[in-house]
Amino acid sequence: MYTVIGSPNSRAFRVIWMLEEIEQPYVLNPVKAGSAEAKAINPSGKVPALLVDDVVITDSSAIMTFLADRHDALTYPAGTIERAHQDAYLHRINDEIDAVLWMAARHSFVLPEDKRVADVKPSLKWEFERNINRLMQDMAGPFLMGDKVTVPDLVLTHCGGWAISAGFPMENDAFKAYAKRVRASKGFERAQSTR
Repeated sequence: MYTVIGSPNSRAFRVIWMLEEIEQPYVLNPVKAGSAEAKAINPSGKVPALLVDDVVITDSSAIMTFLADRHDALTYPAGTIERAHQDAYLHRINDEIDAVLWMAARHSFVLPEDKRVADVKPSLKWEFERNINRLMQDMAGPFLMGDKVTVPDLVLTHCGGWAISAGFPMENDAFKAYAKRVRASKGFERAQSTR
């Protein structure tokens, strides 16, 4: 049994979705980022965290990769060329999509008001749109890796939802169709019910 620590309205949703996709039981402890409970688990106060056999794993991508490897699901085997490409997509999404959204969030409500730079947001929106367009051009099939949904698909699709709620441009029709395909699963439906 796993314990997911973090609100379903945060990156913890990715972990919840992953667990629902691979049909593994878990308990949800919906603590908010930055809370005393979150800091007791992860000194940075960031969520999600996953409690596994009294050991804490942090970072949504690390948690999802661990779960994929442990349960041989939504992944290619470690040490294969396919896995290297899968990991490259995951790192690219974290660098070019997630980081851009996080920077916008930091300058909207995370940083102290006197440290926020509102003027950075238009360039972040431009960068996000450019990076989504490039990813869609590079996609190998109906999903990033071809015919198989893998961890990066869940992360990218989650970022798409985050972008919409943050008012980022979502004009790429290929991305809209892709995200709809990724979300068309019972796992996503079950994960949505936790919100």
